Amino acid sequence: MCGIFGVVFRPDAGIAPDFARSVVERLYKFSETRGKEAAGLAIHDGRSIQLLKEARAASVFIETQRYREVFEGALAHWSNGASGVGAKSALAMIGHSRLVTNGFQSSADNNQPVWANGVVGIHNGIIVNDAELWLRHPELQRKSEVDTEVLVNLLRLHFDATKDAAEATRLAFEEIRGAASIAMFMDDLESLLLATNTGSLFRLTNDANTFLAFASERFILQKLATSSDFERHFGKVRIAQVRAGTGVLVGLKDLAQSEFRAIGPKAGEPKLGAAAAPAPKHLQIVDHTRRARNLRRCKQCILPETYPFMDFDEKGVCRYCRNWRRIAVKGPQKLAELVEPYRSKDGSPDVIVAFSGGRDSSYGLHYVKTQLGMNPVAFTYDWGFVTDLARRNQARICGKLGVEHILRSADITTKRRYVRKNVEAWLKRPELGMVTLFTAGDKEFYSHARQLRKETGIKLVIFSTGNMIEDTPYKTGLCGIREGDHGMTLTGLPLKNELHLLCYYAWNYLKNPRYLNESLFDTFNAYYQTFVVKDDFLYLFHYLEWREEEIVGTIRREYDWEVATDTTSTWRIGDGTAAFYNYIYDTIAGFTEDEVMLSNMIREGHLTRDQALAKSEEYRAPRMPSIREYAQIAGFNCEEALAVINAAPKLY
Repeated sequence: MCGIFGVVFRPDAGIAPDFARSVVERLYKFSETRGKEAAGLAIHDGRSIQLLKEARAASVFIETQRYREVFEGALAHWSNGASGVGAKSALAMIGHSRLVTNGFQSSADNNQPVWANGVVGIHNGIIVNDAELWLRHPELQRKSEVDTEVLVNLLRLHFDATKDAAEATRLAFEEIRGAASIAMFMDDLESLLLATNTGSLFRLTNDANTFLAFASERFILQKLATSSDFERHFGKVRIAQVRAGTGVLVGLKDLAQSEFRAIGPKAGEPKLGAAAAPAPKHLQIVDHTRRARNLRRCKQCILPETYPFMDFDEKGVCRYCRNWRRIAVKGPQKLAELVEPYRSKDGSPDVIVAFSGGRDSSYGLHYVKTQLGMNPVAFTYDWGFVTDLARRNQARICGKLGVEHILRSADITTKRRYVRKNVEAWLKRPELGMVTLFTAGDKEFYSHARQLRKETGIKLVIFSTGNMIEDTPYKTGLCGIREGDHGMTLTGLPLKNELHLLCYYAWNYLKNPRYLNESLFDTFNAYYQTFVVKDDFLYLFHYLEWREEEIVGTIRREYDWEVATDTTSTWRIGDGTAAFYNYIYDTIAGFTEDEVMLSNMIREGHLTRDQALAKSEEYRAPRMPSIREYAQIAGFNCEEALAVINAAPKLY
């Protein structure tokens, strides 16, 4: 999730302090793509470990006076030691660029590095059983909400018992569930500890063994190695992955590296299995004040008369059922043949898998790794409305599969401000077709996927989206576009419909000038990335039949995939916007996207109409906790928004 990075300069590295400083600053800036909400560092100069962290972006953090004071002091001691004036010691630093998950960033205790009992550490990932671990170990003292704290405490606990850093790491990793890539100092250990259970950790070393750097992504280190004057100072360098389930101890005086196994039993011991967590219980929230609606519905599916361009024949069957073409996938054998030329021969990563943490992408990552036998890198774009539930599920799956997870983070504060302004503009003149503006900010994931392909050199990109069961053509239908085959992907919309959509948006911008705000360029970029730039990604469910029970059953059984507490649906629960826009659609138009999906499941023979109606009643209950959380995160008044929605003209 977040970006972790660091350096170790040997005492005799022969590096000027100014250049050493510039190397660290480059790592901060290169790692900022993984999170911009907070930054911190811990710096070890041989005498002591100094800690500093603030709730601001890394690029701002390194310009603060306090950062410069701390860093300059450590640099001075190191450079004096290197010239023989002081004690000879390495200069070692670990840094963090945070994407907020557990705990508010405004509290310094929740930001990283985290210090506890003589251990200071940074962590990328999410530990999903942290609450359970605090209960299991009442002897540990909790001071913050951040999950990293329990891992730091476990490491100290096991190190005190074993006096062996590698064994302490193995025991700590044995207790946690989720994803963890870590870097830690201990006040009684003259080593830097690196370890990961996902492989989201890379190290760079030079031939002279005078320098080491590490980061969450290979590309960050590649950018560092090719930046100005780097090769002239350090000579030839090499980059290696810290493989999933392994760790490295780096000596702080001689940079000697000792690799060890961080996951699994000691030789000759049976593996201890973690007890499966009980499945979370559903808490259904029903709003009994909602007015009853007697909408005419299709006799075959459950779509109502208010659905865009709806009509019924003499038997009461809707035009969508009459025009439905049974889904014909290309088959798993065709998929296996297609990916074969991309398969690596040495176990190196050979495919990028788009990974939201939702049910389809979670199953997709599982399938690519366990059924296709490939070596995926998971990719997530966090634009500010990826839920904590989704992040925990990402951690569960990457942690168990041992898959590297690359994250690209937007300027989340800015993205959320854009959403607030567009929501407030929409509330001034409610128009159903313009609701999609609320999610325009996430469409950059297409461009980031293309960029990541260039950065990694991995040619194959797989998306687990794009299946007709979950197709939502009503969103363009509400803009005046009749349904049509768009290849089961957003990017497949025909040109005439793309132009129609552009005219629709332009007309509504003219009618409601409040949309002409600072988000305009971001929205235009979303349109461009979605409808103009054509992709050549591989869509998993163009080859595999989509079956809800198989997908959800697999990820619940194999990974303890977490479900939401305010709905019985498992669709879109990782998307922070879905509860709000579905409330709008249901209140004003009389249907939600769940009913569209359920109708498609009827047509494909997955459900009977009675089963779909029953599920629809469950799913349509307003998700008020999620709606209020969305409003709080975006920064608009929830009660005022609901009042406007409830009072808006209805389609029934």
